[in-house]
Amino acid sequence: MKPVWVSALLLSSQLAFAQQPTTLPADTTKKPATSIIVSERVNQAPAQKSAAEKNELKYNLNESGSHFFKATFLNQTWLQFNQSNPGSTVVGVPKDNTLSIGLRRTRMQLFGQISDHVFLYIQFGMNNFNYLNGGFNQTGSSNRKIQAFFHDAVSEYIVWKNKDYLKIGGGLTIVNGLSRFSSPSVSSIMSMDVPVFAQATVDQTDEFSRKLSLYARGQVGHLDYRVVMSDPFPIQTNGAALPTYGPNSIFALKGHNKQFQGLFMWQFFDKETNQVPGYITGTYLGARRIVNLEAGFITQKNAMVHLAAPGDTVYQNMNLWSVASYVDMPLNKAKGTAINAYLGYFHTDYGNNYLRFNGALNPASDIAAAQRPGGLGNTQGNTFPMFGTGSVVYGQFGYLMKRNLFGPGNGTLMPYVQAQVANYQRVTNTLGVYNVGLNYLIKGHNGKFTLDYQNRPYYEPSPSTSPLSAGGRRGQLTLQYQVFI
Repeated sequence: MKPVWVSALLLSSQLAFAQQPTTLPADTTKKPATSIIVSERVNQAPAQKSAAEKNELKYNLNESGSHFFKATFLNQTWLQFNQSNPGSTVVGVPKDNTLSIGLRRTRMQLFGQISDHVFLYIQFGMNNFNYLNGGFNQTGSSNRKIQAFFHDAVSEYIVWKNKDYLKIGGGLTIVNGLSRFSSPSVSSIMSMDVPVFAQATVDQTDEFSRKLSLYARGQVGHLDYRVVMSDPFPIQTNGAALPTYGPNSIFALKGHNKQFQGLFMWQFFDKETNQVPGYITGTYLGARRIVNLEAGFITQKNAMVHLAAPGDTVYQNMNLWSVASYVDMPLNKAKGTAINAYLGYFHTDYGNNYLRFNGALNPASDIAAAQRPGGLGNTQGNTFPMFGTGSVVYGQFGYLMKRNLFGPGNGTLMPYVQAQVANYQRVTNTLGVYNVGLNYLIKGHNGKFTLDYQNRPYYEPSPSTSPLSAGGRRGQLTLQYQVFI
């Protein structure tokens, strides 16, 4: 039996030499439908088909191409300069600033329409891989060889042939509720990174936002829907030090209940892609006219726990919901200009005073005990209170400049702004995290540079029973190079 890596190499070689069209027929008469760039890849409009076809690694399973199997690859490299939170250390040495190189995401995706009713999707890769490899463990060491894992392994049954009315699926999947950013297509996002707070239980009771789930999803008229029953992982298996019981909520260390989720989008104009399970496109770069209203939720019984008094254990439900609007549409089709805008309100109830710090590709390994706000861990480096009980307003806006801004084949620019404004029970002041950035789209989402500046608050040292107060602000400048095929 060949090793797995040999088989994968042979499959990739076969796919690379398959020069087959990528469009899917809407029916057996071979009428072409919109071609796809899926999972973490933006859908292409008909005008972009020929370019997409030349870039795809695809093997047709029938003459028409309606049954196929294909592969995609993604790599996002970050160069970060970060002003660290006070007290941050790097491998035992205090550091006020860091310059680091890392892989935000590296992914391989294999998927296909196996028959008229059967779809398969598998994704393998790693995230947040830098010189600390995600941080030291409790013994002060780390293993830089265990980061890659299966993100998705989903089998889906399409109830009506060539119709999106109802698809039933199950497996390890990012089909989530709450919002479009809870299931983000990261290679096609408008900004450098997604608003991670919308991936509400990331690496707590899921696997990088993926869960073992059974779901139903589809599109009926203007309605795009998904309803999900998930089997969350115990927090004991997330690889981090276990939280301790106290007056502030943590994820429960005892008991197990199913999680229920839903997301409903009303699509006023063009429909969004619905072929691949879960992933929702970030921006179509003017190829579609999208105006949506959405509402979503996640709920789980007795998911959270805290101590009301010594020996008095209180379990609480986790209840999260959001409402939002989303616009992604061309302004001048002849010039290729477009806008992308999102505004959403998130109600986040994780139980009494829940709060968790997080930061993408954190360049610091620890923080001095005397500098820990609220007695919390993992507050070093570029982290801020990303998740908490309270409410969040998130918005973003981007403007796509005219195509071939720098001449034919030399790409264009897309500047953007983001704002995450939160009011959490355990934080005294309104929390504001702001980003401004610029995309250089060399070849759409397939090859692009993004320069992003983030400004965030840091918090004063305090005991676990006190609310957190902001002590000042810090900044981070990141250059990302994304290649996707």
